[in-house]
Amino acid sequence: MRKPLVAALLALVTAGAGAAPAVAAPAAPASGDTASAQKEAGALPARQAAAPAAVDFAGTVALSNCSGSVVRLPGSADGDPALVLTNGHCLETGFPAPGQVLVDRSSSRTFGLLDSVGTRVATLRADRIVYATMTGTDAALYRLTSTYAQIRNSYGIDALTLDDTRPAAGTAIKVVSGYWKRIYSCAIDGFVHRLKEGGWTWKDSVRYTPACDTIGGTSGSPVVDAATGRVVAVNNTGNEDGARCTVNNPCEVDEDGTVTVRRGINYAQQTHQIPACFASGNRLDLNRSGCTLPRP
Repeated sequence: MRKPLVAALLALVTAGAGAAPAVAAPAAPASGDTASAQKEAGALPARQAAAPAAVDFAGTVALSNCSGSVVRLPGSADGDPALVLTNGHCLETGFPAPGQVLVDRSSSRTFGLLDSVGTRVATLRADRIVYATMTGTDAALYRLTSTYAQIRNSYGIDALTLDDTRPAAGTAIKVVSGYWKRIYSCAIDGFVHRLKEGGWTWKDSVRYTPACDTIGGTSGSPVVDAATGRVVAVNNTGNEDGARCTVNNPCEVDEDGTVTVRRGINYAQQTHQIPACFASGNRLDLNRSGCTLPRP
């Protein structure tokens, strides 16, 4: 699953390259690179608001191998320890095995915090992996040693908010990569009953329209509703070569078992189910009513 340096760099100049659920090339671009404006594709109508939210790099983070974002739940307090969202396959300890769910593990991982134009303004540190899995979804949540208020007061940056409502097909979205300092614009093309890649299976995945031609290193990027500015999914994979259900080549499986391969199309995992699994103080509680995240 790991995308080598040559493949990642080639993907930057090759149209239609996939965003493998993998580590990116080691060499990230310099801070302050401008966002890439991508033309939206697809005939589905995008959900619009009267005053669309300004989506930029503020609150996103760069990991050593992936992208991510500082996120808060709708009920989080300013004094709560902040959380970072990325993919389960971006863990410093390697990919969780199929069926494996990690909860409350120690971590000292660091994250480069970006401002609105993509300049790294701080290094944030985690003390725990709160939750991580590649089963059912591909997500990891880290707890930072800083609170939301401390981050705002020190750097003038607010966390992104996780939406607790399922997004709709046609929603205009932005995939914001802190690793590459690049923003992709497209829409939600639809949802995939089961997305299979190697030994992993993900449920109710988001499929992008073709304009979001994400690449290795964008893994873990927040998928932001362009109208509300809220996070609705986490970017995680794409079919690179047209192969069927293999590593870096996920396939779609519908309710009756029909398999569809879409070369060059990329995907994300929904995040609306995460807030129901947290109590006050940003405390994970997988036994809470309404929590549907996979359990250990």
